Amino acid sequence: MTPDPPPDPFGTSALRRAVLDAWTASPARFREDANAEEDLLRGGYRDRWFVELAQNAADAAARAGTTTVLRVRVVDGAVHVANSGVALDADGVAALASLRASAKSGDGGVGRFGVGFAAVTAISDAPRVVTRSGAGVAFDRTRTARAVREQDVGGTGALTDELARRDGAVPALRLVWPTDAGEPAPPDGADTEVRLPLLAGLDPDDLLAAAAAEVPDLLLALPPLRAVDLPDGVVTRTEDGDLVRIGARAWHVLRAEGTLPAELLAGLAVEERARTGWRATWAAPVDGPPGTDVLHAPTPTDERTSLPARLLATVPLDPDRRHVRAGAVTGHVLTAAAARYPDLVRARPAEERPALVPLPALPASAVDATLRNAVLEALRTTAWLPAVGQRDGRGDDLVPTGAQVLDLDGPPDVLAALGEQLADVLPGLVDTRLARPRHAPALAAVGVTRVGPAALVDALAGLDRPAAWWRGLLARLAVLVAPTAREELAALPVPLADGRLVLGARGVLLAGGDAEIAARLAAADVPGLRVAAPALDDDPAARDLLVALGARRIDGPALLADPALREAVDRSVDEAEAGGGPEALEALDALAALVLALVAAGGAVDRDLGAVALRDADGGHRRADELVLPDGELRGLVDPDGPLGVLDPAVAAAHPRHVLTAVGVLDGFAVLRDDAPAGPDHDLDDEETWWAEEVDPVAERPDGPDGDAPGPLVAVRDLELVADDRWDAAWPVLAGDREVREALGGARPVEALDPDAGDGPRPYTAWWLGRHGRLAGRPPTTWRLPGASAVAGLYDPVPDDVAARLDPAFLAAIGVRTRARVSSTDDATDLLARLAEPARAVPPARAAAAHAALADAVAAGRVSVADVEPPDRVRTADGAVRDADPSRGVPPAVLDRAQLAGVLPPAVLVLPGGGDPALLADLLDLARASERVRVTVREGGRAVPWEELPTVVAWASTLGRPLPDGALVLHDRLRVLVVDDERGGAPVEYTPSAWVDDDGVVHADDPIRGLLAALAG
Repeated sequence: MTPDPPPDPFGTSALRRAVLDAWTASPARFREDANAEEDLLRGGYRDRWFVELAQNAADAAARAGTTTVLRVRVVDGAVHVANSGVALDADGVAALASLRASAKSGDGGVGRFGVGFAAVTAISDAPRVVTRSGAGVAFDRTRTARAVREQDVGGTGALTDELARRDGAVPALRLVWPTDAGEPAPPDGADTEVRLPLLAGLDPDDLLAAAAAEVPDLLLALPPLRAVDLPDGVVTRTEDGDLVRIGARAWHVLRAEGTLPAELLAGLAVEERARTGWRATWAAPVDGPPGTDVLHAPTPTDERTSLPARLLATVPLDPDRRHVRAGAVTGHVLTAAAARYPDLVRARPAEERPALVPLPALPASAVDATLRNAVLEALRTTAWLPAVGQRDGRGDDLVPTGAQVLDLDGPPDVLAALGEQLADVLPGLVDTRLARPRHAPALAAVGVTRVGPAALVDALAGLDRPAAWWRGLLARLAVLVAPTAREELAALPVPLADGRLVLGARGVLLAGGDAEIAARLAAADVPGLRVAAPALDDDPAARDLLVALGARRIDGPALLADPALREAVDRSVDEAEAGGGPEALEALDALAALVLALVAAGGAVDRDLGAVALRDADGGHRRADELVLPDGELRGLVDPDGPLGVLDPAVAAAHPRHVLTAVGVLDGFAVLRDDAPAGPDHDLDDEETWWAEEVDPVAERPDGPDGDAPGPLVAVRDLELVADDRWDAAWPVLAGDREVREALGGARPVEALDPDAGDGPRPYTAWWLGRHGRLAGRPPTTWRLPGASAVAGLYDPVPDDVAARLDPAFLAAIGVRTRARVSSTDDATDLLARLAEPARAVPPARAAAAHAALADAVAAGRVSVADVEPPDRVRTADGAVRDADPSRGVPPAVLDRAQLAGVLPPAVLVLPGGGDPALLADLLDLARASERVRVTVREGGRAVPWEELPTVVAWASTLGRPLPDGALVLHDRLRVLVVDDERGGAPVEYTPSAWVDDDGVVHADDPIRGLLAALAG
């Protein structure tokens, strides 16, 4: 008896009948269905069995308005996949048994063509679907082949031939049967279970492992799937706001949806037109970018993507569901989804946002190119970047194309503080947490402007901020800008103590611990000396950065030599005379106060500082070295109508006396010092004359010093300013000043000075005072010391009151005579005049000494014969004064051979002393005695060798001298005849005791006198 057929609640018999009839009527249709299913298995659906079953489960849950757990097990060699949700119905069975005729409609479900279930035939020839009601359907490739053969019995045989050609391979899913009545129901909790007896050779463990690998993606893509229950465990999906956690991995998600424009729907296939809406989900893994990924629609496609987030979108797909169908709808959905991408980024914490920016790279596919371009465009033009000061999601975000980010790196707290400080300086400044180098590529990709040190400097130019604000900026930049990049800060604005702002720290002065000097510098406003605001020194980091950028710490002593300060000093009087108004005059007073403060701090002083303008007692300004102290000794000595003024008493009271005198203000007489003078360039009175008379002649002497310098120059200034009637009062001041006495001695003690030694240039001060000073109404050189007998008669002794007030060493140093010395042409003329005064009692020895001094001056170059007018009268050897003019008689002659003094009367001889007779004769315009007379020894006498004269031998031995060569001519009485051509030429006989004739022969009437004559030469 034939068993009853199983119940057929889904009308499978009619479905089979319709298919078999269609194949019989058209064997080509059979071939077409077989080819179509084969193409699906070998193509797009070859490895999608688990994906398609998961999609169907998700659709069933969604239609039921719930979620489901997909349960996967292996039972008796078959894979069982169970789920809850809307159970299988007749329409669903019809869809399963057809190709491209889905039971899904409208916007519901994932699949669209009804071909997804075909993927299971890749692992099973006899899939079954059972429901909780007990109804189910079964497919079986073997039963289908048998049914085809039975259908072709008595027919044309075309179906049988096609089976043979295909080796019995038939479409597995075109013919459907009801499940056997004994088919077990799905497990508890499941409404439907698909059972897949595996093909021979398939390993269920491998299939489960492959399915397990797809579970995370499927749970993310299919929200109705709450979990997947695998033999090795359950993988669960949970949601917390925009955070979706799947197993151990979490995703940030953003969902978007919209309606497709009607004009775009017209171009779609009929099945697709019913779906008028689109949906998209952006998912970014919490643990980092997904790397190379694919577009999900919502299950994986083969369209590779390289975005930092995964896109799941309802875009049109090809039938195999592996590739996107290009077209307007696809472009619209992708672009619309990309427009929402910034919302995904904006929802994340600030420091995570840049990681979601696609970095420049080659697109992984055409879809990827479209997405990358659209996403980047959206990110560039949408506000999502956190601004500086924005915390905990509060505050407005920034549009990248108008945003700026600091291109600096360093400690986060320092960087954050700098960002807060610059928030109102740099419009659109991005939160400094994104200023890290790792974020730079992402921010560059969306057009954020990077602000490095140089750009920051440009932005800061002209900024009006308190000094404390700049100090904080500098301190932070010192930490954040690497030393190798600090040249970019060269033009960094620096606030000055006077409130101005300058570009660049080079040359700026830092007060350091010297706030007083800094304040004075600021008040003086010296061009080129810019003082940083004192507040900048309060932070060591800020100070060190400024020094690295070219600023320098104030060093009072060194500052005094700064060229800028010296230039200001040099022009200070000119500016005072220009009359720039009260502010300009106050600046000049501040400059003076600065200079004086620096001197007080130990700065090196030189005579150039005497140019600084100081206020005088009349309310004007003068050079410091043109002012005298109100209570200074010099004030009563100078001419009140002269070039010196009196220092303002208020200025004098405000500064130490030694500081004022150091810059040239006169108390007593100022002393100038120059260790290596090169010429008469010290602004000393009559300095050129002194140099010409004293320095040059000595330097030019063969035995003079090397070079043309007089050695260190120590000289008293402003002596010419002493009033003519105040010299008597000036001398004690000069004598009591240690530095003046040093200047008189040329850096040697006056007491050790021999002013008449003639061994070098006379010191300038001694020279000037001797020539221009007035001692008892006359130059000091016209006096002699009371005890200077060597020049008695020629010079008068200083008055007793002068000698009582001034010590001899000082008097000698200023030119009061101690002996005859000729320093200049004037000296020579004066001395010749004194020698020619008959009223002066000048013994022959003093006259001879004076003549020697005159000859020495000519020899030394201090006096030129051409510059001296020969005297009309001269002092002769008898002490008398005689005419030297030939027109008034026979003039005297200069004694040039001592033995002539024994044959000529003293009245006709001028004694040369120890000087050169020829030079003296030239100076006096007189002949030499040897040129005027002829001397002849009368015949007689006998020649005796010197060694034969015992007394001569004894005297020579006693004197330590060798005996002369030759012989002595002894006379009983020596007589010589002298002929003086100037006195008529008559011979005169003389009887000298010894004589040396023109041939050098010695004649004498006494051997000892002969020896002395011979030794005298």
